[in-house]
Amino acid sequence: MSTAIPIDPTAPAAPEAAVPMSHREVLEALSGLLIGMFVAMLSSTVVTNALPTIIGDLGGGESAYTWVITATLLTTTATTPIWGKLADLFSRKMLVQVALVVFVAGSAMAGLAPGIGWLIGARAVQGIGVGGLTALVQVVMAAMIAPRERGRYSGYLGATFALATISGPLLGGLIVDTSWLGWRWCFFVGAPFALLAFVVLQKTLHLPVVRREGVSIDYLGATLIVGGVSTLLIWVSLAGHQFAWGSPATALMVGGGVLLLALAVWREARAAEPIIPLRLFRDRNTALATFASLFVGVALFGSTVFLSQYFQISRGKSPTVAGLMSLPMIAGLVLASLVVGRIITRTGRYKRFMVGGGALVTGGLVLLGTIDAHTPLWVIGVWMAVLGLGLGATMQNLVLAVQNTVGQSDLGAASSTVSFFRSLGGAIGVSALGALLGHQVTSLVGSGLARLGVAPSADGASGGIPDVRALPAPVRAVVEDAYGVAVSHIFLVAAPFALLALGAIIAMTEVPLRRTLDLDPVNSEPLGANR
Repeated sequence: MSTAIPIDPTAPAAPEAAVPMSHREVLEALSGLLIGMFVAMLSSTVVTNALPTIIGDLGGGESAYTWVITATLLTTTATTPIWGKLADLFSRKMLVQVALVVFVAGSAMAGLAPGIGWLIGARAVQGIGVGGLTALVQVVMAAMIAPRERGRYSGYLGATFALATISGPLLGGLIVDTSWLGWRWCFFVGAPFALLAFVVLQKTLHLPVVRREGVSIDYLGATLIVGGVSTLLIWVSLAGHQFAWGSPATALMVGGGVLLLALAVWREARAAEPIIPLRLFRDRNTALATFASLFVGVALFGSTVFLSQYFQISRGKSPTVAGLMSLPMIAGLVLASLVVGRIITRTGRYKRFMVGGGALVTGGLVLLGTIDAHTPLWVIGVWMAVLGLGLGATMQNLVLAVQNTVGQSDLGAASSTVSFFRSLGGAIGVSALGALLGHQVTSLVGSGLARLGVAPSADGASGGIPDVRALPAPVRAVVEDAYGVAVSHIFLVAAPFALLALGAIIAMTEVPLRRTLDLDPVNSEPLGANR
């Protein structure tokens, strides 16, 4: 049971775990956290291969396909800093359990969705829970484990991420391909895992609670951040479809979003308890890691989320087989997460692995930008493995680098800020690159059908996700080629963002990983930018 520790309200929060936990205690507590992270990742990946079927059943189109994903990313992004700030003020164990309850509620709503609008709204509720889980799991880990030891346990986190990414598409494909289940079970399937995580956390996670009397949440700052981010993401998603990029609606939404974010910065600079403490960005590594996380998010989510469409539409694979096609990338991610995590724990060095990972991510995206509807599948698998290796060596270590530079009182805000910008990049990537994909597919299919003398409405893909197996052979070839070319362009567009992330990582200064849970001045000197 958690114990309350009354302290002076004007004093900074004390460490939540003054006494280091044993390896066994860490693993016991980590079990519930990893189940929670598995649930969060599963909610995103289980629908990947099922979405073409779901959208077709509910009568949606390419924009609906994008929005079912974007809705979750948007609310995950917008609420992550709020969860992180709450973690610095209240019981982290309780907050993780609240996030699990919100996730289960959103999953039930999605599984019962009668239409596409309801589904998008339910996915938004799911995203609130996912935002809490993705932010809080890393915060709680950092409260239990010193940075020097965190590498080995971060490997477990990376492996869990990979397991969910592997099993999600496979499970979603099997559910869709099993007639007596149906796609609605893609949303119900995560609920038992969430309930299991709730129970396991109740029994195994025992963190002292530090209560700071007289502290209030900056609701105005939170509202401005959510409003600004949401407005810009909605604009990116709708521009070019619902209205022109250069229309008055664009000017209104961009101007409004920028104004809200400017007001958010003004408010955060003056709030007693800001949602995102601006002082964090005075630290060079925090600022650069946040910048890198933003562009890693664009490259990761904005490119890989459309791989399922490529395999199912351009290559004519079933949802289950499309899930199996992702194995090379996930294998690379698992391998890099586990191996790099253990090496970092042994050596205390992390920058060289992030630089190598950033280079592999950039190279993997460039290589995937060369594919089309006829590229040998084994070649695509090799390029995906390269991308996976890079992601495994980069993502968790960006969070680790930031956690190593802040004290326990700012741990939640700092960790969630990195996650916030990664999710923000992902939401921007899915929205913008999804819009680009839809535009290119429409253009390529239209021109291809014109050469055949076929009206665009005859392809079955002019406004929705096509079932290529039901199309006449000549039309099917046009649609397959269009998706092959369009998806390859998505990877090429994502590659420069990965290069920007690599540049930010190179500019970071490596600081020795401390062996203490809170800041230790002796172990806070930089190793040098070139290490």
